Amino acid sequence: MTTPSSRILIVDDTPLNLKMASAALKSGGYEIDTAADGRSALERAVLFQPDLIILDVMMPDIDGYEVCRRLRRMPAFAQRPIMMLTANDTLEERVRGLEVGADDYMSKPFQPVELQARVRALLRRAAPAPPQPLEAQGRTIALFSLRGGVGVSTLATNLAAGLAQIWGEPVALVDLALISGQSALMLNLPMRTTWGDLADVPVADIDSDLLDQVLMAHSSGVRVLSAAARAEQSELISGEKVRYILDLLRKHYAYVVLDLPHDFGDTTLAGLDAADEVLLLLAPEIASVRAATCALDVFAELSYPDTKVTLLLNTTVAQGGLARADIETALRRPITQALPYAAELYLSALNRGVPPVLELATKPLGALLERWSFQLSSAEHRARRPASPTPAWLRLAQAAQPRKAH
Repeated sequence: MTTPSSRILIVDDTPLNLKMASAALKSGGYEIDTAADGRSALERAVLFQPDLIILDVMMPDIDGYEVCRRLRRMPAFAQRPIMMLTANDTLEERVRGLEVGADDYMSKPFQPVELQARVRALLRRAAPAPPQPLEAQGRTIALFSLRGGVGVSTLATNLAAGLAQIWGEPVALVDLALISGQSALMLNLPMRTTWGDLADVPVADIDSDLLDQVLMAHSSGVRVLSAAARAEQSELISGEKVRYILDLLRKHYAYVVLDLPHDFGDTTLAGLDAADEVLLLLAPEIASVRAATCALDVFAELSYPDTKVTLLLNTTVAQGGLARADIETALRRPITQALPYAAELYLSALNRGVPPVLELATKPLGALLERWSFQLSSAEHRARRPASPTPAWLRLAQAAQPRKAH
């Protein structure tokens, strides 16, 4: 909770840094405790039970990364926000911090105002978003391709964020690329809780409260069930467990978006079976068209109705791609959705963890992704005006109004 009584543990082996950070946060009314090394930090965390922890990276005995890793193994600190402080603000350091479960990364020296702002933001994000009422039956949308590099994860992330922004309701984003999924990184979320936390839990013991603890909250309203942190954990996830969890999620979320791997494994089939709509992605090149043909053949063998599968052409090249009409002829099926080439669609989300549907909401690309998300919304949602329209919904409504003739 973001209240003046929130407790913050600051860990740094430099006395001056401890004093400066403590002074900056005490002025905001927070209760502060400190530790000068990694071992003391673990002890103080257990005794003080802070709402947020600020960790220096470079410490003599146990560095900040290892302290963070050990804290995340403790049930009491699996979800509490952790910020890393370092003088080495490099991409490698940031990635390493995310991998061990840090929520934010700030370089030294810092400005007190920025530190206070980031602390407030982390404490706000730590408050769990309430799930939908149990009687709700959400819409499940799966994004799939047998060929990599066509934007499955990128578009799944933007769709989830777009739906959350339009309807103002939490959306579950489920990464079923269990070994190497990127959904969490595309939202700049640390993999502090993942599918791995459900690997050893019997299906009968999984309920909405446990899922709420494992799902990571993003400020957009998206809740992410991240890929497993270790490959061996993914092997313990069965198709039966995936089916059960997806059914549970759709009872609590208006939308469940599935980021699927490029295979027909048991867990992938569980996701495809659970989907109300499957977006089959393809790029305008021969290998992608061939992969789409193979996928359509399998869908036919699975007796999926044609209405369940939508062909989505994602233009991943600036020029030289196959013509849409030629692709439709080869597949003997119309392409009902197409997205134009946009390099920033991939660079923004993958490198900085900021999907264009959020960052560029008022720009052409953001508007395009918002319209696309709206088109994939449930018929019930699209048919009525929300009681409290979001800025995204109002933008869409205004854009849909016919322009007045001059």
